[in-house]
Amino acid sequence: MSALIRIQDLTKQFPMGGRRFTALDGISLEFERGEFSGLVGPSGSGKTTLLNIIGALDNPTRGSAIVLDRDTKTLRHREAARLRNHNLGFIFQTFNLLSVYTVFENVEFPLLLLKMEKSGRRKAVMDALEWVGLTDKVDMRPARLSGGECQRVAVARAMVKNPKIVLADEPTANLDAENSHNILKMMIGLNREFRTTFIFATHDEKVIGYLKRIISLNDGQVVRDEEP
Repeated sequence: MSALIRIQDLTKQFPMGGRRFTALDGISLEFERGEFSGLVGPSGSGKTTLLNIIGALDNPTRGSAIVLDRDTKTLRHREAARLRNHNLGFIFQTFNLLSVYTVFENVEFPLLLLKMEKSGRRKAVMDALEWVGLTDKVDMRPARLSGGECQRVAVARAMVKNPKIVLADEPTANLDAENSHNILKMMIGLNREFRTTFIFATHDEKVIGYLKRIISLNDGQVVRDEEP
């Protein structure tokens, strides 16, 4: 069975003051279905850049990222959006919730992009909120929620369409230790139940303690790839 994600000799460079900064330097990796993996390393090591390329939010300078048998750099804008909308979930450290929307509406939003019928949307949203223990907060807006609750809404939003891959960029950075562990245990449960592939970008030791595979980056290169 082919890998869910294949990173092949991937390099990413950015222009910087008349020069070119190399954020990723010839990386090759594969991810299988059901992995709970993390890209770890110091700031500037290339973690977020690699996550963005896997998520079809950016293109490599050289090499390729084959995601669900699609080479992301060959996708047109609409094709990349379709790949993200149907198959990828995103979780960010800043939650990225829409402040004028309720909890229900924030989680429902990805399903509107899929043009799912109303009854199907409601069931999917309530199922997702039940997974994260927030069925009693459906009508609240983000400003009335704690940081931990906001991140749980973000997890529900990422999972509501049952994606094959969830990309999480420093998802515990704005949470205290207790909320961080609660969120991570929830993600482990979702990974086991649905065999969703989770890939984190993190330098948080709390997250690293839960990972089943640790890919260490430094100066844009993989320096270690291990299963603890």
